[in-house]
Amino acid sequence: MSNALSADAERKLLAARRAGARLAAVQALYQMEQTEQSARSVIADFMEDRLGLNDEGEPVEEADPDIFKAIVDGTVERQEAIDAAIMKRLANGWKIERLDATSRAILRAGVYELIAEISLPSQIILDEYVSIAHAFFEGAEPKFINGLLDAVSRDIRSA
Repeated sequence: MSNALSADAERKLLAARRAGARLAAVQALYQMEQTEQSARSVIADFMEDRLGLNDEGEPVEEADPDIFKAIVDGTVERQEAIDAAIMKRLANGWKIERLDATSRAILRAGVYELIAEISLPSQIILDEYVSIAHAFFEGAEPKFINGLLDAVSRDIRSA
Protein backbone atom coordinates (compact mmCIF):
# COMPACT_ATOMS: atom_id res chain seq x y z
CA MET A 1 0.00 0.00 0.00
CA SER A 2 2.77 2.48 0.83
CA ASN A 3 4.46 1.70 -2.51
CA ALA A 4 1.25 2.59 -4.38
CA LEU A 5 0.95 5.76 -2.35
CA SER A 6 4.53 6.77 -3.01
CA ALA A 7 4.15 5.95 -6.73
CA ASP A 8 1.03 8.13 -6.84
CA ALA A 9 2.80 10.90 -4.94
CA GLU A 10 5.75 10.66 -7.33
CA ARG A 11 3.43 10.90 -10.36
CA LYS A 12 1.82 14.00 -8.89
CA LEU A 13 5.22 15.56 -8.19
CA LEU A 14 6.41 14.87 -11.75
CA ALA A 15 3.18 16.34 -13.15
CA ALA A 16 3.62 19.43 -10.95
CA ARG A 17 7.23 19.81 -12.11
CA ARG A 18 6.18 19.56 -15.79
CA ALA A 19 3.38 22.10 -15.22
CA GLY A 20 5.82 24.43 -13.45
CA ALA A 21 8.26 24.13 -16.36
CA ARG A 22 5.53 25.00 -18.86
CA LEU A 23 4.44 28.03 -16.85
CA ALA A 24 8.03 29.23 -16.49
CA ALA A 25 8.60 28.71 -20.24
CA VAL A 26 5.57 30.86 -21.06
CA GLN A 27 6.85 33.54 -18.69
CA ALA A 28 10.32 33.34 -20.25
CA LEU A 29 8.94 33.64 -23.80
CA TYR A 30 6.89 36.66 -22.71
CA GLN A 31 9.96 38.22 -21.08
CA MET A 32 12.04 37.64 -24.21
CA GLU A 33 9.48 39.43 -26.35
CA GLN A 34 9.13 42.35 -23.94
CA THR A 35 12.84 42.87 -23.29
CA GLU A 36 14.38 41.52 -26.53
CA GLN A 37 16.70 39.35 -24.41
CA SER A 38 18.09 36.22 -26.04
CA ALA A 39 16.81 32.78 -25.11
CA ARG A 40 20.16 31.99 -23.51
CA SER A 41 20.03 35.11 -21.34
CA VAL A 42 16.43 34.56 -20.20
CA ILE A 43 17.05 30.86 -19.51
CA ALA A 44 20.07 31.82 -17.40
CA ASP A 45 17.97 34.36 -15.47
CA PHE A 46 15.25 31.82 -14.79
CA MET A 47 17.68 29.07 -13.85
CA GLU A 48 19.42 31.39 -11.41
CA ASP A 49 16.44 33.18 -9.90
CA ARG A 50 13.19 31.36 -10.55
CA LEU A 51 14.14 27.74 -11.06
CA GLY A 52 17.16 27.84 -8.82
CA LEU A 53 17.68 27.03 -5.17
CA ASN A 54 16.99 29.27 -2.22
CA ASP A 55 19.48 30.01 0.58
CA GLU A 56 18.67 26.67 2.25
CA GLY A 57 19.33 24.75 -0.97
CA GLU A 58 15.66 23.94 -1.56
CA PRO A 59 13.98 24.40 -4.96
CA VAL A 60 12.38 27.80 -5.34
CA GLU A 61 9.77 26.43 -7.75
CA GLU A 62 8.56 22.97 -8.56
CA ALA A 63 9.69 23.10 -12.19
CA ASP A 64 11.66 20.66 -14.29
CA PRO A 65 14.62 22.65 -15.65
CA ASP A 66 15.18 20.30 -18.61
CA ILE A 67 11.59 20.62 -19.80
CA PHE A 68 11.74 24.40 -19.27
CA LYS A 69 14.89 24.76 -21.37
CA ALA A 70 13.58 22.41 -24.08
CA ILE A 71 10.35 24.42 -24.49
CA VAL A 72 12.07 27.81 -24.58
CA ASP A 73 14.88 26.73 -26.92
CA GLY A 74 12.56 24.68 -29.13
CA THR A 75 10.02 27.48 -29.43
CA VAL A 76 12.72 29.94 -30.45
CA GLU A 77 14.31 27.51 -32.93
CA ARG A 78 10.97 26.66 -34.57
CA GLN A 79 9.22 30.02 -34.20
CA GLU A 80 8.69 30.54 -37.93
CA ALA A 81 6.88 27.19 -38.33
CA ILE A 82 5.02 27.70 -35.04
CA ASP A 83 3.80 31.16 -36.06
CA ALA A 84 2.76 29.85 -39.48
CA ALA A 85 0.70 27.10 -37.80
CA ILE A 86 -0.97 29.68 -35.54
CA MET A 87 -1.63 32.18 -38.36
CA LYS A 88 -3.24 29.46 -40.48
CA ARG A 89 -5.97 29.22 -37.82
CA LEU A 90 -6.45 32.94 -37.11
CA ALA A 91 -9.40 34.72 -38.72
CA ASN A 92 -8.75 36.27 -42.13
CA GLY A 93 -6.87 39.51 -41.80
CA TRP A 94 -5.60 38.77 -38.30
CA LYS A 95 -1.88 38.88 -37.69
CA ILE A 96 -0.16 37.15 -34.80
CA GLU A 97 1.06 40.57 -33.63
CA ARG A 98 -2.56 41.53 -32.85
CA LEU A 99 -2.75 38.84 -30.17
CA ASP A 100 -2.00 39.74 -26.57
CA ALA A 101 1.70 39.07 -25.78
CA THR A 102 0.79 36.58 -23.04
CA SER A 103 -1.54 34.72 -25.42
CA ARG A 104 1.23 34.61 -28.03
CA ALA A 105 3.64 33.10 -25.50
CA ILE A 106 1.08 30.48 -24.40
CA LEU A 107 0.18 29.57 -27.98
CA ARG A 108 3.78 29.38 -29.15
CA ALA A 109 4.83 27.11 -26.30
CA GLY A 110 1.75 24.93 -26.77
CA VAL A 111 2.26 24.61 -30.52
CA TYR A 112 5.93 23.81 -29.97
CA GLU A 113 4.95 20.89 -27.74
CA LEU A 114 2.34 19.71 -30.25
CA ILE A 115 5.08 19.63 -32.90
CA ALA A 116 7.95 18.27 -30.81
CA GLU A 117 6.31 16.01 -28.23
CA ILE A 118 4.51 13.59 -30.54
CA SER A 119 4.47 10.86 -27.87
CA LEU A 120 2.49 13.14 -25.55
CA PRO A 121 -1.28 13.10 -26.24
CA SER A 122 -2.62 16.35 -27.68
CA GLN A 123 -5.29 16.57 -24.98
CA ILE A 124 -2.67 16.67 -22.22
CA ILE A 125 -0.84 19.51 -23.97
CA LEU A 126 -4.07 21.42 -24.56
CA ASP A 127 -5.19 20.95 -20.95
CA GLU A 128 -1.86 22.20 -19.61
CA TYR A 129 -1.78 25.36 -21.74
CA VAL A 130 -5.48 26.16 -21.22
CA SER A 131 -4.80 25.86 -17.49
CA ILE A 132 -1.96 28.37 -17.89
CA ALA A 133 -4.32 30.66 -19.84
CA HIS A 134 -6.79 30.50 -16.93
CA ALA A 135 -3.98 31.63 -14.61
CA PHE A 136 -3.56 34.83 -16.65
CA PHE A 137 -7.01 35.52 -18.06
CA GLU A 138 -10.67 35.51 -17.19
CA GLY A 139 -13.35 35.60 -19.83
CA ALA A 140 -12.97 34.45 -23.42
CA GLU A 141 -9.17 34.22 -23.77
CA PRO A 142 -8.75 30.66 -22.38
CA LYS A 143 -11.54 29.45 -24.70
CA PHE A 144 -9.86 31.16 -27.64
CA ILE A 145 -6.52 29.54 -26.76
CA ASN A 146 -8.19 26.15 -26.36
CA GLY A 147 -9.93 26.44 -29.73
CA LEU A 148 -6.83 27.60 -31.56
CA LEU A 149 -4.57 24.94 -30.02
CA ASP A 150 -7.17 22.27 -30.77
CA ALA A 151 -7.35 23.34 -34.43
CA VAL A 152 -3.55 23.49 -34.74
CA SER A 153 -3.33 20.10 -33.07
CA ARG A 154 -5.62 18.61 -35.71
CA ASP A 155 -3.49 20.22 -38.45
CA ILE A 156 -0.19 18.98 -37.01
CA ARG A 157 -1.13 15.60 -35.61
CA SER A 158 -3.26 14.40 -38.54
CA ALA A 159 -0.60 15.22 -41.13
